[in-house]
Amino acid sequence: MKFSIIIPVKCITDDLKETIKYCREIDYPDFEIIILPDNKVDEEFGEVKFIPTGNVTPSEKRDIGTKHSSGDILAFIDADAFPKKDWLKNASKYFNDESVGAVGGPGITPDSDNFLQKAGGEVYSSLLGGGKFTYRYKPQKKIEVDDFPSMNLLVRKKVFEEIGGFKTNFWPGEDTILCLNITKKLGKKIIYAPDVVVYHHRRPLFIPHLLQVYSYASHRGYFAKKYPQTSLRLFFFIPSLFDIGLIAGFILSFYNTILRNLYLFILILYFLMIIFTTLNIKNLKMRLYVILGIFLTHIVYGLGFIKGLIKKRLEH
Repeated sequence: MKFSIIIPVKCITDDLKETIKYCREIDYPDFEIIILPDNKVDEEFGEVKFIPTGNVTPSEKRDIGTKHSSGDILAFIDADAFPKKDWLKNASKYFNDESVGAVGGPGITPDSDNFLQKAGGEVYSSLLGGGKFTYRYKPQKKIEVDDFPSMNLLVRKKVFEEIGGFKTNFWPGEDTILCLNITKKLGKKIIYAPDVVVYHHRRPLFIPHLLQVYSYASHRGYFAKKYPQTSLRLFFFIPSLFDIGLIAGFILSFYNTILRNLYLFILILYFLMIIFTTLNIKNLKMRLYVILGIFLTHIVYGLGFIKGLIKKRLEH
């Protein structure tokens, strides 16, 4: 079983050099590394295949990379992530089951990230920050899923080709469409495997993190209309309902004492819940950043989701 590691990128960065370094150290006998920058690369990185693509989306780059691949399994990883040595070895055993079309694993915040990056990682991996998707950010039990991010997603090449690849200009959200086609169109399984690990650098709190959240939420809101099979779910609407309640409750509290007291009680209860879910964070400064980060993440996600819902067209 041969793996083709496919990495879309705009240009050579320090993060990409780190990704290449760790990919070359993978403990597996048969794999290739394909990198898809916008322009030609003059630097030498050993047996790494560079394919210039021009200024196109990550999904288009991955489609191009697949056409130049020779592996049985396409191993998609982002240029700001790097794998554990046993990444491919651990993934290979799940593909012994022919009903499995793809395998995804957690993207753990690396120790080398700075304080604000680690705070962003803590937000995503917390129960109230990541919700039911915390398994994407830290190892949890093996489960079957129908949606998984392409920062750590391995797909059978024959499955990928059968559905025609990503075939979309959406970014982010291209992985949602791919997974939808794998599970609903072909009826194949996607397995979340906790031992198929990469380390994924986080966007730092607050602005870069929140811009990423807003982008994710906008696409999820749009997909709730366009791809309801996996995106029209109550869980995704909760932050928007929270935003509406936050504004409505604030306004109504000026007109009725009972409503004001109820509003304050719910807010206090909400923040107590956040505090409770962050008690595992021993560093007090980190905990305070994460508490505020979770609150702002909820607000921004809710706004982005509403934007996606009302947009008639959302390409990128």
